[in-house]
Amino acid sequence: MKKNTTLSFFLLLPLLTGVFAAEKNIIFLITDDQSPTLGCYGNPIAKTPAIDALAEDGTLFQNAFATTASCSASRSVVMSGLHNHANGQYGHQHSFHKFSSYFNVIGLSLPRNLSEAGYRTGHIGKYHVSPEEVFRFETYLKGNPRNAVQMAEQTKEFITAESDQPFFLYFATSDPHRGGGKDKNSKRTLKPDLFGNKPDGKSHDGVDEVFYSPSDVPIPHFLSDTPETREELAHYYQSVSRIDQGLAQLVKILKESNLYEKTMIVFTSDHGMAFAGGKTTVYEGGLKVPFVVRNPYEKKRGIKHSALISHIDITPSLLDFAGTLDLQKNRPKNWQDPKKSFPPTQTRSPKDNRGVTGKLSSYHGKSWLSILGDPTKKHWDEIFASHTFHEIQMYYPMRVIRDDQYKLIWNIAHPLPYPFASDLWAASSFQAQYQKSMSAPYGQKTVRDYIHRPEFEFYKIDQDPHESNNLASISKHTAILNTYKEKLKSAQSKFHDPWIMKWNYE
Repeated sequence: MKKNTTLSFFLLLPLLTGVFAAEKNIIFLITDDQSPTLGCYGNPIAKTPAIDALAEDGTLFQNAFATTASCSASRSVVMSGLHNHANGQYGHQHSFHKFSSYFNVIGLSLPRNLSEAGYRTGHIGKYHVSPEEVFRFETYLKGNPRNAVQMAEQTKEFITAESDQPFFLYFATSDPHRGGGKDKNSKRTLKPDLFGNKPDGKSHDGVDEVFYSPSDVPIPHFLSDTPETREELAHYYQSVSRIDQGLAQLVKILKESNLYEKTMIVFTSDHGMAFAGGKTTVYEGGLKVPFVVRNPYEKKRGIKHSALISHIDITPSLLDFAGTLDLQKNRPKNWQDPKKSFPPTQTRSPKDNRGVTGKLSSYHGKSWLSILGDPTKKHWDEIFASHTFHEIQMYYPMRVIRDDQYKLIWNIAHPLPYPFASDLWAASSFQAQYQKSMSAPYGQKTVRDYIHRPEFEFYKIDQDPHESNNLASISKHTAILNTYKEKLKSAQSKFHDPWIMKWNYE
């Protein structure tokens, strides 16, 4: 009798857990190549009322950082809680680039572990990681990733499905990534990219397009104020406003279904905007991202938080919200050794490189859930960044350590010219300066300085947020520079970075 009672309890436990967890849904909205160019971040022209409202009802992180300004590499970090050099996704997943995470990352995978915790997991939009078996969602929804409003409508059935299970929706736009051709209506020789906008001033279905004047756009510190830059930024902002309308539609669906007060919404981007000086770099323009969290169970709202947070924190934080994070071991409560739980099958040979399980058994990041309502709380003392590839032909490893005072960049392949992503090389905003001369200004640098970089870049980031004055070669800063080199080495060791050996040779 006792045995049957125990069995009945364990059969009932998932149902009890499901009823509780159904009050804790998650929507994770990640955009593509977006900087904190939003009204809630003080941008004077951005029309982003839905994101601004989310920030007013949640927590806005002012110092949120991607770990690498490259699409696939960054998304692998988001979905694993591990730096990309450690999870194996060094660069792009698609086409001939062919990078992929280790199979043994499956033990820490965000969608896998939420599914194990009883969540219905759904994905719509950009995926861009590999292997699918590691980052597997139960439901893959179809939608136009250039139309976030239409995407939101496509998720309605998934969100509102009658179920005792909570849901996790990974909502990934392709806006405001470059693409869709050039604006042929431009009168300039170098024509701007459309950034996914319809040509000739047309609108995406169901979208009330917001059009921006090139004369009104603010110029980021890493770009030059040229007509070409202004035209491209105007298209970029239009794409950003389209994303905002998609979020508004998601919120509408949640409210109409009485789910808004049961759903955490996280809004961020994979990395900074797709301009030379932003995307693919480890400068602030590449790593600094928007990050807004609305936790319906957090009493304190409208928080502007100065804590340093990183994309490595996303997976442990969402698992923490779901109640399935082991805070002591910093991994899923029901974590199992992938070699034991997922033995080789016909698709996984014993000879495959699955990664070293011991280095893939806990998260690099940590949960920020407990600090959302307290702006006085710190999170990280320093942020580590790790970039190696974007496109496969773009080998240029960089490592970064940054705190609230200094930022050190180690350009490991500094004798090489800095490699360009194909779309950034073709950008009118860059070509306009490049075609003038190598001495032409580009943001805080010259074109020559942007392409040919020193081994170390060392900035007093609290006084020089635009990274304009490299202190690395100034003798009076040698002692503090050496201190940060040691901090960088320590972080590389902690996060199992193979490039640490480059300190000893080459």
